[in-house]
Amino acid sequence: MKKTWWKEAVVYQIYPRSFNDSNGDGIGDLNGVTEKLDYLDELGINIIWICPMYKSPNVDNGYDISDYQAIMEEMGTMEDFERLLEEVHKRGMRLIIDLVINHTSDQHPWFVESRSSKDSTKRDWYVWRDQQTNWECIFGGPAWTFDPKSNQYYLHIFTKNQVDLNWENEDMRKAVYEMIRWWLDKGVDGFRVDAINHIKKEYSDMPNPKNLPYVPAWEKFTEVEGLQEMLAELKEKAFSGYDIVTVGEANSVKSHDMEQWISEHEGKFNMIFHREALEAASDEVNGGLDVEDLREVLDRWQKAAHGVAWNSLYLENHDRPRTVSIWGNDRDYWFESATALGCMYFFMQGTPFIYQGQEIGMTNAPFDDIDMYNDIETKNMYRYNRKEGVPHEDLMKIIKTISRDHARTPMQWNSRKYGGFSTAEPWLAVNPNYKWLNVEAQKDDPKSIWSYYKKMIHLRQNWDVLVYGTTNLTDSGCPDVYAYVREDRYTKMLIASNLSERPCTWNTPYDAELLLTNYEKRVKGVLQPYEACIYFMKKEIYG
Repeated sequence: MKKTWWKEAVVYQIYPRSFNDSNGDGIGDLNGVTEKLDYLDELGINIIWICPMYKSPNVDNGYDISDYQAIMEEMGTMEDFERLLEEVHKRGMRLIIDLVINHTSDQHPWFVESRSSKDSTKRDWYVWRDQQTNWECIFGGPAWTFDPKSNQYYLHIFTKNQVDLNWENEDMRKAVYEMIRWWLDKGVDGFRVDAINHIKKEYSDMPNPKNLPYVPAWEKFTEVEGLQEMLAELKEKAFSGYDIVTVGEANSVKSHDMEQWISEHEGKFNMIFHREALEAASDEVNGGLDVEDLREVLDRWQKAAHGVAWNSLYLENHDRPRTVSIWGNDRDYWFESATALGCMYFFMQGTPFIYQGQEIGMTNAPFDDIDMYNDIETKNMYRYNRKEGVPHEDLMKIIKTISRDHARTPMQWNSRKYGGFSTAEPWLAVNPNYKWLNVEAQKDDPKSIWSYYKKMIHLRQNWDVLVYGTTNLTDSGCPDVYAYVREDRYTKMLIASNLSERPCTWNTPYDAELLLTNYEKRVKGVLQPYEACIYFMKKEIYG
């Protein structure tokens, strides 16, 4: 398998609105990111991924873009972005940015022009129909909105303010490719490509035996036949000729689809973010982790990728609640479960992604009032279900587990007011545990979650086997232990994480040398609750 810089890297995802506020307006910004580059460098980060900072009305916090080649006023200026890019490169790091090309804001000049007249030269850049299909949009409600001026409907599979581009239109595609290469010529090192499995649609009604007003319609706009041809053109006309990394968000993709998506000879992207493991292993409503299901799915992806493709490895992102709260125990085993979960995923074959705050074990926020939440998906879910008569208490129980806002509370830098994120009241409330759970409390503590992550990064960057070696599950005899061996011609390492509150009796390999553990006082032959260990194992070399 070909060696590349992005396979050997560790990526840190930044949600800039919540990362660091440099100008005291309560909203994180680009200069705030620049201020923290030395922090990321010290942690050992190689690639920074920044969520959308483009000009936007912020209906969906930047994922509704009104100008691809301008910076959101709250985030700063293009000069601020260019300075950030320069400072990232000065430190030997790389910068990738979000690319949102399934849809634009309804305030984008393209859509304003498209909406102006049926005869507009950009009318067909978006999807207009005399009759709407019965699709429900991803955020709830109809996927079509009526425009009284032209007496037609336009398509939006997210909110009505996020209008789907028509990827069948060649002129539109050319404009998108030109925009992408503009950013690449500016020096960005790649893209995370948002919702890219939705750009091809099949325009027909869903079966509707219950006579619902709107029907979930994933199969009509997810991996529709003809998508791969569109993605091949995107790769050829926008990405080719640059030394970059591309990561497609394609939640629906399964391991048997890997070759056409990310294989080295046919793939359209270098990596993808899929949700198969997260969905298989999670109880979306009550939290909790099914380790056996997680093991089955991730092992399938590991085996399918080896020698053929490259995995993305992640636990958290801006769309997912905090893992230590939903898969771990953020009360009695906060440190242990945060580090055990981190160790579990970090050393598999693939490029690890860390989401801001994950490296200090940030938790879900204890917000009891729906007005404390900002996320449009959360608000819509609450509103639609209340109309259907679902009790407030039942909805809040779900929201307190799964809302995307749990990932978006401001970064907790220190114990000062607002967690050191800002000098003004933040756009979203800080988790109250910032007074003890923060970077300042952990960075100089060798027994902290932050220090454990730094050690994991150091190990991965100094052992070739942890990047390019094979990955094979090993049986600990305990169903809640995730254990696997990484091996190449010269080296063999064992990673074992107990992902439960139950101790596990197991036979530690007699010749294993402990490299890293999250338990100071260890019991021989036992993996304690949420104990994680990394072992160097002796390996016989023949020939």
